[in-house]
Amino acid sequence: MSELVQQVAERKDKSAFRELFLHYAPRIKALMMRQGADPETAEEIAQETMLTVWRKAGLFVAAKGNASTWIFTIARNLRIDRIRREVAWQATVSEAPEEFDDELPPDEAVAQAQEHSQLRGIIAQLPRDQNEVVKLSYLNGLSHSEIAERLEIPLGTVKSRIRLAYQKIRESLEEGK
Repeated sequence: MSELVQQVAERKDKSAFRELFLHYAPRIKALMMRQGADPETAEEIAQETMLTVWRKAGLFVAAKGNASTWIFTIARNLRIDRIRREVAWQATVSEAPEEFDDELPPDEAVAQAQEHSQLRGIIAQLPRDQNEVVKLSYLNGLSHSEIAERLEIPLGTVKSRIRLAYQKIRESLEEGK
């Protein structure tokens, strides 16, 4: 799928985009519906995601990750933006990260599973307050202000804890290389 994104980036290849759209749009819609969106909202987010893929395909860097991760990150961010604008729609919390790409070669799947396991181990070793805000932010998809409200702490404290957690995660990952 990474090759298709690169074709869209380099040549605005419509057939490559069509293939991406047919593959990912239904999956994005299904994910959004599992997370609590009504069918219309889920469809809108799927279409917005794919439009963003078309517009910003040049920003995709295959060396940093696979296409499915990039595309589902776009969808996640659009969902969060929508939640911030429309309080009426609330996402369903999922404790485990979704596995998005069902076409990973076995060696990439093993590498990805090892990276996820390493990251979960690093997050588990964070101080409790940092661990909590990271999980609420990235696994539950809450905004910083929603985390502050839920934990009844100042917004600045949430941001500080997340920043410190990222520094520790980054250092741990760099040590592991």
